[in-house]
Amino acid sequence: MTTLASSAAVADLRGNPSLRRLFDRIADPRLRGIADRVEGGERLSRDEGLLLFETPELHVLLALADLVRRRQHGAVAYYNINRHLNYSNICALSCSFCAFYRKRGEEGAYERSIDEIRREAEAAAEAGATEMHIVGGLHPWLPFEYYLDMLRTIRAAAPSLHIKAFTAVEIVHLARITRRWKDRIEGLRGVLSDLREAGLGSLPGGGAEVFDDRVHDEAFKGKIRSDEWLDVHRAAHELGLNSNATILYGHIEARAERIHHMMLLREQQDRTLAGWAAAQRIERKRDPDHGRDAVVLSGPDAMYPRDRLPRLGADGLSTGWFQTIIPLPFFPDQSALEHLPGPSGLENLRTLAVARLMLDNFPHVKAFWIMQTLPMAQLMLQNGADDIDGTVVWYDITKAVGEGTHQEVGVAELRRAIREAGFAPVERDTLYRRVLRDGSTWSIASEGR
Repeated sequence: MTTLASSAAVADLRGNPSLRRLFDRIADPRLRGIADRVEGGERLSRDEGLLLFETPELHVLLALADLVRRRQHGAVAYYNINRHLNYSNICALSCSFCAFYRKRGEEGAYERSIDEIRREAEAAAEAGATEMHIVGGLHPWLPFEYYLDMLRTIRAAAPSLHIKAFTAVEIVHLARITRRWKDRIEGLRGVLSDLREAGLGSLPGGGAEVFDDRVHDEAFKGKIRSDEWLDVHRAAHELGLNSNATILYGHIEARAERIHHMMLLREQQDRTLAGWAAAQRIERKRDPDHGRDAVVLSGPDAMYPRDRLPRLGADGLSTGWFQTIIPLPFFPDQSALEHLPGPSGLENLRTLAVARLMLDNFPHVKAFWIMQTLPMAQLMLQNGADDIDGTVVWYDITKAVGEGTHQEVGVAELRRAIREAGFAPVERDTLYRRVLRDGSTWSIASEGR
């Protein structure tokens, strides 16, 4: 098995006259210093991240983000064939930013039966999907066995589907209802082990929102805090499960709080990938804010004598890791924060580009077309993103595209969008392995294909 994420030789600043001319005209000397550090594969500091959010020279930020994504992925952009399933929107929480949740008995409240879920899985497999993406509300009355039955049923009905399911918030909820939360780490490991045995393949990145106590208490009090969210993903990685991470931005948080969120994620990824980086003989860099060793995956090719990006079965890697950062813009409509304007298109583009540069140890950056729109996702591919997600079909969390929950883009349209953005479309599975396809029949490419 091989991942798609391999080192791609791409001209850097000195070998690219148009880039060189652009950076030679940078007005702010501090931004010039950032460009030099990115070119050299150095980690950016908290203050440099804030400068990237504030600089009027947006074109420089976007060019740097594109430089890094092309170092890591060349001219490739990824998509997958997936299906989203929301098993219930009934939730014990009432987060002010959320328009998804319902209370039991409210108009629009639902909970899927196991038979319904089986039919969804069978339909997904028949359509050639490689992934089932499952999340829902914190249902106060569904027992733990319901979640295990859900996974077992999908695995039995559609064994080829990879099951990516349950946010960290849901995992904590399951630890609580099974009375395992008293010993947090062991409780999380126990819940995740049971879910993995039943068929769980990886975790999505939802529920992170923004890692800041002030924002937490004002916008989603009652939801888990950053240390709990990170503990869930740490436990998942220790059990060999890969995961993603998100950041929900454009509501009541400040840009400095977005940077803090990104720094907590990259610190945890540093610890996760330390042994792998040593085994790959990756050149050591220092974290400018903490002085610790940093695992930087965004430097020039010379820094990587072996693998640039982590892959399944690689030397020094016995755990899972964070695969992807997914910046999610806040949509205020129908939430308790609907008086807020939400982020602009330029703010969306800036946030994604900053994420690409600050999260230098994350292999992938996703422009989630459902929440960014497909035209914006195309633009984001040119400015830091390397993935636009997949066919989706059903998505009941936000309504960024149209008014209904049936939000589907066909494979031909995804591939055309990627080509129009100037990239070569490559179908991947959940773990970023190349998919070989003949209609609804598919397989994973072997090493070297």
